[in-house]
Amino acid sequence: MGDPKGFMKYDRKVFQYEDPKSRLAHWKEFLKPLSEEELKQQGGRCMDCGIPFCHTGTLMSGMASGCPINNLIPEWNDLVYRGEWQEALDRLHKTNNFPEFTGRVCPAPCEGSCVLGINEPPVTIKNIERTIIDKGFDAGWVKPDRPKTRTGKKVAVIGSGPAGLAAAAQLNKAGHTVTVFERADRIGGLLMYGIPNPKLDKTIIQRRVDLMAKAGVKFVTNTEVGKNYPAEKLTKEFDGIILAGGATKPRDLPIEGRSLKGIHFAMAFLHANTKSLLDGRRNGQFISAEGKHVIVIGGGDTGTDCVATAMRHKCKSLVQLEILPKPPLERAPSNPWPEWPKVYVLDYGQQEAKAVFGSDPRQYLVTAKKFVGNESGAVKELHLVSIEWQKDPNGRFIPKEVPGSEKVIPADLVLLAMGFLGPEDFLLDQLKIERDQRSNAKADYGQYATNVPGIFAAGDMRRGQSLVVWAINEGRGAARALDEYLMGATDLPA
Repeated sequence: MGDPKGFMKYDRKVFQYEDPKSRLAHWKEFLKPLSEEELKQQGGRCMDCGIPFCHTGTLMSGMASGCPINNLIPEWNDLVYRGEWQEALDRLHKTNNFPEFTGRVCPAPCEGSCVLGINEPPVTIKNIERTIIDKGFDAGWVKPDRPKTRTGKKVAVIGSGPAGLAAAAQLNKAGHTVTVFERADRIGGLLMYGIPNPKLDKTIIQRRVDLMAKAGVKFVTNTEVGKNYPAEKLTKEFDGIILAGGATKPRDLPIEGRSLKGIHFAMAFLHANTKSLLDGRRNGQFISAEGKHVIVIGGGDTGTDCVATAMRHKCKSLVQLEILPKPPLERAPSNPWPEWPKVYVLDYGQQEAKAVFGSDPRQYLVTAKKFVGNESGAVKELHLVSIEWQKDPNGRFIPKEVPGSEKVIPADLVLLAMGFLGPEDFLLDQLKIERDQRSNAKADYGQYATNVPGIFAAGDMRRGQSLVVWAINEGRGAARALDEYLMGATDLPA
């Protein structure tokens, strides 16, 4: 530990946001980095814990506590404090294939379980992680990871999101010939089309994809295995397969008026917006929120991304509906450290809406009752009602309507951001993959093998909707399992 009193000498500092109204004028990233000296001090706040919970990567109360990919956080914090940036990058890459992604979009469960966070603001882990990798790219330290020899084995990875990319990188490192299939026109899956550009600039993704291609990974786009590429061909041409297609079946809202025009799933809205932005054809190539009363139903990260995107379209008004209660400002007694802190946060999209409209756009403990349309068959208003959570006879909490609480709000564009129900059926059905009770590909965590020999599953397709870091964890784990299946042993890290 470089400075044994660092956590007492230095206050927590984090990247600052560009002013909300200013950043609404563009689609670029908007964080303002700390100086190298400030980051060295932040690394010095790491307190050499007896047990560093930050990289434990366990589940507590259904949420991640610590880093799911077991980043060696205390080690690279100390190296940053000492100014050993290249050594810090080497430590970071031992556990994380893509720190430039996680350093931007991960919610940082590591910080939620930081031991210093018991009674002080936690160590600034996420910002340090991002700076290490960005500095590495700027200095030319990040090189294609080419294997010394090839095994002669051919592997297919279906899906190019974080799980698929992590699996491909690891399997290529092991010497296998890897082909990644992606149904979209660009590589990246959720990273490319599910996360808006201001949160994760797409040149960051392409830079890593280009490196992987130089290392020998083959990428095939516009190819949906099971539709325009037969599943039987896949099993004949490849020695092993990893299914990492995500959990892309959205949760719908089957209420009166759902078929009206102007009601869309969140991913359709986000995907079309980013594609048109990258294609340079803004006019008519996306679902526009300009001049509209926008309703976002769902309070998670995807809902926030919809809010931020609609704000950049210059919507007329914006309301975000959340069926859960408003979180407390501080940890509740039922949410102790080192659990993920369920506290009230004004995320980037809500910051922008508040800057323009004067308040947080979220309304809590409400649910939609019905949509009403105009004479053209387009949605014009939403009827909603307040709810309260009560226990049913089995002791489970269920929402109950509050009598007399119904109200009507204008709605020209409604975005459904209520999560996902699991993977799409066609490929799993064609490959005869067994499902678990939630319709995901059935494969034990840590083993990743499906019921079909040689076919493994990872990421959201196996575990359901989750964090990018869990996807990387599973991609790496599935790669190790497949490598052992093909070769009888493996040197890939767990």
